[in-house]
Amino acid sequence: MKLGIYGYGNIGRGVEVACLQNKDVELAAIFTRRDKNTVKSILGNKVYSTSEAKDFKDKIDVMVACGGSATELPTMTVELAKDFNVIDTFDTHANILEHFNNVDKAAKENNHVALISCGWDPGMFSLNRLYANVLLPNGKDYTFWGRGVSQGHSDAIRRIKGVVDAKQYTVPIKSVVDRIKNGETPDLTTREKHTRECFVVVEDGADKNKIEQEIKTMPHYFDEYDTTVHFITLDELKKNHSGMPHGGFVTRTGTTGKDNEHKHTITYDLKLDSNPEFTSQAIVAFARALYKESQRGTKGCLTTLDIRPRDLSPKAYDEILKTIV
Repeated sequence: MKLGIYGYGNIGRGVEVACLQNKDVELAAIFTRRDKNTVKSILGNKVYSTSEAKDFKDKIDVMVACGGSATELPTMTVELAKDFNVIDTFDTHANILEHFNNVDKAAKENNHVALISCGWDPGMFSLNRLYANVLLPNGKDYTFWGRGVSQGHSDAIRRIKGVVDAKQYTVPIKSVVDRIKNGETPDLTTREKHTRECFVVVEDGADKNKIEQEIKTMPHYFDEYDTTVHFITLDELKKNHSGMPHGGFVTRTGTTGKDNEHKHTITYDLKLDSNPEFTSQAIVAFARALYKESQRGTKGCLTTLDIRPRDLSPKAYDEILKTIV
């Protein structure tokens, strides 16, 4: 499978490195929206301008759209679906259906297949929520993230006028997590499950009060959470917030039996040193499956829920049966 990277940020670099561990994947090209002469690949691969991407129509099996969900992927993925099979990491849960429909239309009209919202949430957590729901139909779902750096939320802050750089941490509320782990099934609002902590570097003279207000009222990102904003220097950000750890867990508690007398809990838990590198491994695996779908003639948009699990693996099916099933 020949893979293209469109946008060379944290995810783009992660996908480049992930190709090293997936021997059936060849990196065909990296495209940047910046001046290509100022961008150096961490592995020494040649970097092209995004304006050159269409020259690679017949040289790329799957293009990875590496952009932010807030402002870029809603148009980027749609445009790429006109020329390529494409995969993205769109993670604004409230807008997934709208994004799916837009990408589905573009992909079908141009005889391509696309996969959106790939990563760990949405993505792997989506799969585990589905499995848990069908196994325990009488139950409740809970999803917690962090403590860790959210790439999408950090990117959304960086889009605000006057912001130089930013990192946002998603923080689960420990007392609530403890209740869930003890088997309780409370009804919780979004605000009762997580807080958000932002570390923001702004331009000289920027209106900090205005920026803080814009962060705290941002729909789908911060308006439903108790959010704390810290304004710090660029040196402080580099020194204290250079890493990209994350994680979380999705759990479902349910009951079975004639009188619902038996309790069960299903949990999928992640602890990640590098959010973008783990996300990139998910992208490569699902890109492999997407390529197989394209070879079967599939058109339109898919999500991780549409993918056959066996297609994620580079192994032959008999080997999967022997070593995994």
